[in-house]
Amino acid sequence: MKKAMNYVYGPIPSRRLGQSLGISPIPKKACNYACIYCMLGPTDKMTNTPQMFMPVSDILDEFDQVLASGIPFDAVTFAGDGEPTLYAGLKELIIELKKRTKKPIALITNGALLSDPEVYDTCMLADIVMPSVNGYDEASFKRINRPHGDIDFEQVTLALKKFSRQYPGLLWLELMLIKGINDSTENLLKYQDFLHQFYMDKLYINTPVRPPVESFAQMVTHEKMLEAMDILKGIGIEDAYENGYASEISDDLEAILNITQRHPMNQHEIEHFLKKRNNTNIENIFRLLRSHPKIKIVHYRGIDTYRIK
Repeated sequence: MKKAMNYVYGPIPSRRLGQSLGISPIPKKACNYACIYCMLGPTDKMTNTPQMFMPVSDILDEFDQVLASGIPFDAVTFAGDGEPTLYAGLKELIIELKKRTKKPIALITNGALLSDPEVYDTCMLADIVMPSVNGYDEASFKRINRPHGDIDFEQVTLALKKFSRQYPGLLWLELMLIKGINDSTENLLKYQDFLHQFYMDKLYINTPVRPPVESFAQMVTHEKMLEAMDILKGIGIEDAYENGYASEISDDLEAILNITQRHPMNQHEIEHFLKKRNNTNIENIFRLLRSHPKIKIVHYRGIDTYRIK
């Protein structure tokens, strides 16, 4: 039986990247934002200073193990437990990964540290960068993202504007729409003006489809999503059932715990995952999950979602 991994997880299904092999190079919930819609729970390690949280070699060892297992994946994605640009070894890690795979390296980031020259240069190395753009002014920026006190909206915006003009890879911006918070027609028109300053390849429009940290951060209606897509000319991320989770960890329970640490899974996704692995006692796994001390179950929109506490 292979041991649970600490940094590499999946592949997990991604609407944008296919089968995405995730890497989380930071401790759980180390972030410089405390977004109201976060599906991972409260930010309990608020920091704005990049740190060498763990050796690059440890992460590469796990990646090499996945390569040796032969599990197919379409992209390597930095995301997971918080803000990946807070990992001081990210530049070295990307360089080493590119020696090992020709698959695209994607970076999901809030973009708050792009004004840091070292972080800026690191992001330039990724093949795909996906920054969030949830605020169109300082008030909306702070209301939704609840950033670290050292983060300035204008500085973040100027850095992303510069990056969008110099970055040679694919720049996919992502906007999170939240019912009653930033989804009015007036809000959408302000986003339209704000987004015109960036050179991007795509704009993805999202909404909280998994249980958010704040109960008031709710999904927008389908009609509102269509309006946003029309005004902003973006791609709406539909609330679609995805079923492509994979793990090279042989123990089913440990595999689910490894995935849910970075990406909460709902009851249907877990059931499909177990069936695909030919598990013959699915109810026993659910029983173990319900009693597991690390698991929190959130009932949201009629579905139970399992995530790490």
